[in-house]
Amino acid sequence: MAQLLLVSNEVANGVPAERSLPVLALLSHSIHGVAADTQALTESARCDVVVLDGRADLAGARMMARLFQSSGSTVPLLLVLTESGLAAVAADWGLSDLLLDTAGPAEFEARIRLLATSAANDGLISAGGIVIDDAAYSVVLDGEALDLTYTEFELLKYLVQHPGRVFSREHLLADVWGYDYYGGTRTVDVHVRRLRAKLGPEHEALIGTVRNVGYRFSPDGSGRR
Repeated sequence: MAQLLLVSNEVANGVPAERSLPVLALLSHSIHGVAADTQALTESARCDVVVLDGRADLAGARMMARLFQSSGSTVPLLLVLTESGLAAVAADWGLSDLLLDTAGPAEFEARIRLLATSAANDGLISAGGIVIDDAAYSVVLDGEALDLTYTEFELLKYLVQHPGRVFSREHLLADVWGYDYYGGTRTVDVHVRRLRAKLGPEHEALIGTVRNVGYRFSPDGSGRR
């Protein structure tokens, strides 16, 4: 069973994901819906396939696809659109696959299964000279393996998956440590400091500090301390 994220403006208007695209409710997958905005980037870190709803707003779907592409996200993007929208789709949207809204449950299931399987078999996340193998829980920086603890690995992976985005300490605690973690935000600072030490002087600026806000991953090493 795959974790699906439906990105649709109908969700923003209060329509449940299962009613916005009813065919998804016929499949044996977990479905979560979000509006077509930047929140989708954060939510996508927990899913296997992102389903972009381009039926009523193809321009908005295009904007979201390019936003995912520019963020460095590796989650497969499946665009659902009407037949009239086919002429507008281009390679630079960064889509993994597309599907007409008239397709039946069997075709939806096959496309989603193939995308989720392909992503699981890849499992590699890379940016700024860092290559993360999620399946093997290993990190390589410029050809050298890094010895990270579980939490250090998860924190670095989360930041690398969202290059350029600034996360508050509270946000990182919630998404990396989990909502059931009762420690203070200082633990984020401690783990960032340890990560920078393991990245070494030449690469520590990959994790930048945004004063009074939090941290971000800068693939070009331009992060400010």
